[in-house]
Formats: sequence, C-alpha cells, structure tokens
Amino acid sequence: MRKLTYAMNVSLDGYTAAPGDDIGWSGDDEPGSPPSDELFKWWSDRVAAPGLSLYGRRLWDGMSSAWPTADQQPGATPEVIEFARRWRDRPKIVFSSTIDKVVWNSRLVSGDAVAEITRLKGEDGEPMDIAGATLAGAAMKAGLIDEYVLVTVPVLVGGGTPFFASLDNWVNLTLVETRTFPGGRLMTRYETRR
Repeated sequence: MRKLTYAMNVSLDGYTAAPGDDIGWSGDDEPGSPPSDELFKWWSDRVAAPGLSLYGRRLWDGMSSAWPTADQQPGATPEVIEFARRWRDRPKIVFSSTIDKVVWNSRLVSGDAVAEITRLKGEDGEPMDIAGATLAGAAMKAGLIDEYVLVTVPVLVGGGTPFFASLDNWVNLTLVETRTFPGGRLMTRYETRR
C-alpha cells in the first residue's frame, strides 16, 4: 500500500492562498520575495522524494506555467535548474474536469478523484504526494492522507483557501518532525494515527 503525503506552505492562520489565490505572502523577508536557499532546497528534495505527485488543477496551472522551462531562463541558478529537472521528471497525475490535456510526464484524470486516489493507494509502489488544497481536502475527508507536512509562514492573511478541509470526524495525528528555516518558517510533519 502506498503512503500519501499532503505538503504545502501555510499561513499562520491556516491558509494556502490568500483571497484571489494570492501566494505572494509565502516569500522570505517580505511578500513576493523568494524562499531562502535552505527552504528552496528542502522543497526541491520533497519534489524528488515521492514516486508520484498528485495535483489539483489550480496548483497545476501555477506549477506548469513556471517550472517546465525555468532552467532555460537567463540567470537560472543551479538550484532552480535542479528543481525544474526534478519537477519535469517526476510522474504526475492532474485531476481536473476543465482541462483536456497535460504534458511533462503527466496524465489527466477527469473522473472521481477520491476513487482514483484510493485505487492508487491500494497499489504497491513508491509514496505519493498530493498538492492543491481542494484536491487534498477531498482526500482528507475520505481518510486517505497518511502524513501532513506544513511549512508555516509567520503571516496572517485573514482568509482564502484553507489548508485543512472541513471534516466530519476528528483525525488524530502524531508529530514526527519539526525544523526551522530562515525568516521564521517552521516545518512540522505529522503522521495520521490509524
């Protein structure tokens, strides 16, 4: 059985995006600035870790507009080049009923996301990451997420897209790791207690 991890940046008040899908608050020193080299490397290592990445459409739109050619941009750092390569090489599934084609080592699923994620989890294989709060929320409600990884940014955005879905039942978690990053970022990793 495959393990499913949900990992994203989150504001201190619990949002993955501010109103209008604004993620400019997730920079290091001030809104819009890039993450520290240390945090960027950590995220790059996370992109390389799972055998399969699951994306919701909105996050896919953002990632696929930036990373396929980021390594070809003037001034691309070795870290950006590595992240772009890792992102392109990683097998991906995009869940959407509004697009009809995906590229960059990806396949599209337009049907029932929870049914497909359940099927994938039941297979033997490498771990999977899920990204995109709406998609992760559906998997969360279905009890499919085995691990939660939050990189908390010390900012209050006051609303937007919540990291956690509304649940019918409690989900008990065990803290398994913490790590601090420059700019007051705190990574916490929790396993679901079953």
